[in-house]
Amino acid sequence: MTQPQCIGSGQALTELDLAPDPSDVAGPSTACLLDAHVEAVSSTTTPALPVTVTDVQGTSVTVTDASRILPLDITGAIAATVFGLGLGDQVVGRDGSTGFPEAVHLPVVTADGHTLSAEPIIALAPTVVITDTTLGPRDVIAQLRDAGIPVVIVTKERSIETVGELVAQVAAALGVIDTGASLTDRVENEIDATRAEIDAVAPTDVADRPRILFLYVRGSAGVYYLFGEESGADSLIRALDGVDVAGEIGWTGMRPVTAEALIQAAPDVVLLMTKGLESVDGVDGLLTAVPALAATPAGENRRFVDMNDTDILSFGPRSAQVLDALARAIYAPEASGPVAGAAGDSGESSE
Repeated sequence: MTQPQCIGSGQALTELDLAPDPSDVAGPSTACLLDAHVEAVSSTTTPALPVTVTDVQGTSVTVTDASRILPLDITGAIAATVFGLGLGDQVVGRDGSTGFPEAVHLPVVTADGHTLSAEPIIALAPTVVITDTTLGPRDVIAQLRDAGIPVVIVTKERSIETVGELVAQVAAALGVIDTGASLTDRVENEIDATRAEIDAVAPTDVADRPRILFLYVRGSAGVYYLFGEESGADSLIRALDGVDVAGEIGWTGMRPVTAEALIQAAPDVVLLMTKGLESVDGVDGLLTAVPALAATPAGENRRFVDMNDTDILSFGPRSAQVLDALARAIYAPEASGPVAGAAGDSGESSE
């Protein structure tokens, strides 16, 4: 029998022992996906090709062959979508942010997590590349097209609300529109069900809900970014029934954090990527590197919630599972996190 990877496996969020006040919990937590796998909506997906689509940049692209698909973006959402459509067997490579179990054996073609190079991509002989504008440099796309590879640019918007849009664009490019509609229906139903469970455990009064902030950290590079509105983190926080404090102070996009912003935001909970927290040697190192955090309620309570880098912002087929894992860490921290000694299987983390 396979050992559960996460504490609380087998129990619904609403069955767990909840923190009396999620805004006043002491100590860090780790969010753990109960199932890191991407489940295909169909095992018999067959693309209807050729297909011609107009991508988000207005480029007309004709796809004649989907036998060697290369999905690339900064969150791994495009790859997860391709696997969710049932075309994972045709994927030939991955970006550094794609870390779910079905894809970890594939060769990585990005450098430093977000840099594209034409040579390793062309070496994989993809018959179609699906990407967005989160990876660069831009001239690589032109090189791939010059080499005769169809490249479809899809939306870069990543949020709970735009999962269906991404699925539809990827499905259209691969000639599986009906399968895309089925996947969207499944994912949206899962998200709705998970949000209903979160609504049931979160404080009814908005004033009592946890004030949450997303901090992107790479200590080795001295990078500390606060993610605000339109970053995707805002959508995640709202879906968790938290107060998006970055939006509250008018913070837009992803920008270097300032002491003033942290003090003004006054978060109760700070979300981070696991590798980011490790890059500063844990909570103590983070409080040393960003002293203003210590003056916030989250810093005073050492209330930091981390999650695997390749999962936390991977909006796509696993969105409901990500929400569930984070909700457990926020509202039922004693019943959250990996089982001691259990080996994780969600792959490597992005840079």
